[in-house]
Amino acid sequence: MASLRLSPYATPSATREVLERHGLYTKYALGQNFLVNDDIVRKIIELADVQPTDHVLEVGPGIGTLTSALLQKAGRVTSIEMDHDLPVVLQDTLAPWLDRFALLEMDALDLREEHLREPLKEVTAADGLPLPNKLVSNLPYAVAATIVLDYLQRFDFLQSATIMVQKEVADRMMAKPGNKVYGAYTVKLALCANPAGRFPVAPGNFFPPPHVESAVVRLDRATPKDADGQPIAPELQRAACKMADAAFATRRKTLANSCKNYFSNAPEIQAVLPELFSQAGIDPRQRGETLSLEDFIRLGAAYLDVAR
Repeated sequence: MASLRLSPYATPSATREVLERHGLYTKYALGQNFLVNDDIVRKIIELADVQPTDHVLEVGPGIGTLTSALLQKAGRVTSIEMDHDLPVVLQDTLAPWLDRFALLEMDALDLREEHLREPLKEVTAADGLPLPNKLVSNLPYAVAATIVLDYLQRFDFLQSATIMVQKEVADRMMAKPGNKVYGAYTVKLALCANPAGRFPVAPGNFFPPPHVESAVVRLDRATPKDADGQPIAPELQRAACKMADAAFATRRKTLANSCKNYFSNAPEIQAVLPELFSQAGIDPRQRGETLSLEDFIRLGAAYLDVAR
């Protein structure tokens, strides 16, 4: 049955064998919990809809469990890994596909577009692919939420993100207004992407098992529209994000009080907050968690107007 596996490393025994062969062990400080269920690997690939025309970006390849599966389905994979012990492991485990694989040895939080372009200079025009169009990763949980929002905000060439995250992070990503986990992060993510699928992953699918429940979420890039039905400009998107931060600065307070606290170092904005709320058509006695994405876009537009 082993020959039917999509990933040759998605079992506890195969993972242990790779780690022992290279004299390694799991590093809790780096959030290393290796996926050991090939069915979950397949479900990730299917949810991400990985195609031969895709250039996939992966954060935290580990020993190559998901990476090896991605390389069998995608045209190219670029992975980011900060554990200095793992590049030699990946040279071993990904040997059949190294001509379509690039590894960036760095902290994923420091990634810039030029880092992604550099490996492509060595790819011939006939075989080359553009910059990554899909993020598909079993993310390090400590930085998962930050990476997803950061990449979707900065890298417009990423059209989707299919990521394994802690269940609570998945809940925040997909929350609706009125939900207790709906907050500034949810709003800022919704300004660049829409949820397009989700499935749960229990701790027993990892080695060693983590102490949390996990979920895989797919997010598809989307650009919200303004009141006239036009895609909102980057300036308005940034302003809406600022107003989301202001609205949830002190979560239990009304919109008026939370924004007043947020803009405590900007008295010129504090002074025009009543006008801002009036222009946006928002009752300042509401709390941030009751506002829709469209409400925050209106608040952002009003902020740009009164802040000029």
